[in-house]
Amino acid sequence: MKDTSTGEDYLIWQLKRDSRWAFDRLYHMYARRLFAFALEYCHQRETVEEIVEDTFVWLWNHRHDIRQEETLLNLVFIRARHLLINAYRATLNSPRFEDYVDYANRLGTAGQSTLMEYDDFLRVLRQGLDRLPPTQRRVIELARLEQKSIKEIATLLDFKEQTVRNQLSLGLKQLMVFVRRLGYGMLPALLLIF
Repeated sequence: MKDTSTGEDYLIWQLKRDSRWAFDRLYHMYARRLFAFALEYCHQRETVEEIVEDTFVWLWNHRHDIRQEETLLNLVFIRARHLLINAYRATLNSPRFEDYVDYANRLGTAGQSTLMEYDDFLRVLRQGLDRLPPTQRRVIELARLEQKSIKEIATLLDFKEQTVRNQLSLGLKQLMVFVRRLGYGMLPALLLIF
């Protein structure tokens, strides 16, 4: 039987016995360090917060399988690293990231010096979308960000397919004007071309 000390070994012992108090103590012990670690590799605060949260959700869900008895340092950092890798892979497969890469490549080949960072690209894109009428914004989000077809969007929104095409075209034109006004030239072709 363990003593009533508050060392990490005691917290781990309590965690394995479903102690929420021990879990909270371990969270406070590691959350800031995990956040700083993840932020070094992923510069999106929202994603980093999710990684830290998911690390501790995983820890709670696997508390009975923990073999470590003295420290969870390696375990939580390895788990956070896996989540970072998964987030990176998801970003690489996201239409928005593909759009950004295409945008960056076009600027590089055109010899332009202004290159948006990916976070700036998402911010400008979101600002432009927020300025659109709700129908146009929803159609663009469904078509470009969720990769739905015209037919799927028409069914989902109860519109005719031609109405969806019109709203998409009008919205993309307004989005291009907004982005050009900010000095970024063109939006990525993958976003604009249907």
